[in-house]
Parts: sequence; structure tokens; C-alpha cells
Amino acid sequence: MITGSIVAMVTPMVSESMAVDWGGLKNLVEWHIEQGTDAIGAVGTTGESATLDVEEHLEVIRVCVEQARGRVPVLAGTGANSTQEAISLTRGATEAGADACLLVTPYYNKPTQEGLYRHFKAIAEAVPIPQVLYNVPGRTACDLQTETTVRLSQIPNIVGIKDATGNMQRGAELIRQCSPDFAVYSGDDATALELMLMGGRGNISVTANIAPRAMHDLCEAALGGNADLARSINDRLAELNRMLFIESNPIPVKWAVAELGLAQPDAIRLPLTPLSLSLREELRAAMVRAGLL
Repeated sequence: MITGSIVAMVTPMVSESMAVDWGGLKNLVEWHIEQGTDAIGAVGTTGESATLDVEEHLEVIRVCVEQARGRVPVLAGTGANSTQEAISLTRGATEAGADACLLVTPYYNKPTQEGLYRHFKAIAEAVPIPQVLYNVPGRTACDLQTETTVRLSQIPNIVGIKDATGNMQRGAELIRQCSPDFAVYSGDDATALELMLMGGRGNISVTANIAPRAMHDLCEAALGGNADLARSINDRLAELNRMLFIESNPIPVKWAVAELGLAQPDAIRLPLTPLSLSLREELRAAMVRAGLL
């Protein structure tokens, strides 16, 4: 089972052309491994999955797997609002060597809870790779309810959920009602510590893109029961967690990654735009206070 700090990794791009920066991608994977990141999350929301074509999407996964070389697991985003497309992407990620797949709830078409159950069940039955559900209703207009998650958790290769609701009551319900073998991960940096202290298995993190060592240490402390140390690290990251959402993710974090010299500046695909000039000094100051600059 994947545990700890799982970076929801940005996809680096070339400033002029907005093509994927393949060399930069390899460097980022290597840097995260050196910094203690426990798993690589490839091509999720933060990785701009919405604007990568299918060929790019699967190649990002393949390159991450190749660069990781088994040193850390790769959790590949393969969700879609078309069940058949999600099956196709999940098969492609399996062939690319991913260790598990992350499947977001179908966005825009707003299925019923029964539709959600059948969607995820169909993917799990079509592709045997371990699969992690991903619930982020603030972006998808689709909320995977606890009862539906419990039903899905009975399917052998549906092994966990990334809960990005930030709702601690929801997190507690998931942990209490699902099997101990079913992993509940945080998808919300601001509340990740509390979820892990309640029994969550880790954090699929935006903040880990720029503070990987600190996020690894926080998760290690929380999962090991050292709440005081975990809270101390969390306090240091709290402002940064907030600032990385001052505009739509991944706008702020891509700017911050570039500010650390780990990616090319202002390389983000439309319809997203680079971080507003008026916000850059504020985010830079938060990075300084967090000890990153």
C-alpha cells in the first residue's frame, strides 16, 4: 500500500511552446526522490491533465515510471468523465508500468450515485491495476458520497480514496466505515494532518511540489503517532498551503516551482494563465517564511 507524502506533481513545460519539458520532468522526479517524497502522483489536476492530449498524458506516466525505476511508486491519474476513456487511460497507464491509478469522479455530466458506482466498477473490472478513487466536488460538481465509496471499497482492486473535500467529518466516516485495508488519503494540504491523525494513510499533496522534505517529514511523524512534531511542521507550512490556492491550482504552485529554479517560468497552458503579478511577492514571501528561499 502506498503511504506517506505523495506529490501531486506539476507537469513542467517549455515557456515558448508550452510543449512538455521532458528533461525537466525527469529532473523533477529525481529531485523528489532525493528529497524523500514517498510516491509520485503523475498527471492529476496539478499536472494539468485537462490540457494534455492522450499521447502526452500516457508519455508523462511512462517517463515518470522510467525515471523512478521502482525506487518509489507512481500513482497515475487516469480519470475521465467518459467511462470508456477512463478505461483506455487506465489500460495505458498499466502498460506504462504505473503502480496504481487515481480516478477522479466524472466531471460536468453530473451522474447519480448509482452512475458513479457503475462507472468505477466498470473500470475496476476492465483493468486489474490497483485503483484509488478521487473525490474533489469543488472542481467536478460531483460528490462521491460515503455510502457509494463503501460499496466501491468492496471491489478488490479499488484500494483507496483521495478525499479532497477538506471535511473532517467525511474523512472520519470513510475511515470508520471502510475496511482497514482501504486507504483514505487526504487531497487537501490544509487538513491533511488531522486526517492522518484520525487514521488516513497519507497526503496527495500540492505543497509537496515545493516543500517535499517537509511534507515527507510531516507525514512520517503523523503516521508514526508523533503528533507534536507533525503539528510543528504543519504550522510552518500552513501559510504556504493557503497561498498555493490564491488562484486556481496549479497556477500558484507552477510559479513557485519555477521560482525554485525547477521549471521554466510562466509555462502553463491556456485556459490557465501565469500567476498574477500582484500576487507574486506575497507568495514569494510565504516561501521565504517557510524556509524554501
